[in-house]
Amino acid sequence: MTLVRLALALLLPAVLSGCLEVKQHPAWKNGQYAGKHDDRQFQRLFHNDKLAWFAAISNRNSKQNEYNRANP
Repeated sequence: MTLVRLALALLLPAVLSGCLEVKQHPAWKNGQYAGKHDDRQFQRLFHNDKLAWFAAISNRNSKQNEYNRANP
């Protein structure tokens, strides 16, 4: 009897492990990608202004340099 319970206890998680499997790949319809179009950061946050985006990135990167921040 304990062998049957042990087998059921091990079988149940194995059977239920595949129940919540979600498809990882987006669907293709008529040869075209049917997923959501992702905007670039400069398109969303800087109204499609690439130069302002790159200026903000370089400004942020220059403030991460300890030699420039310390000014001894």
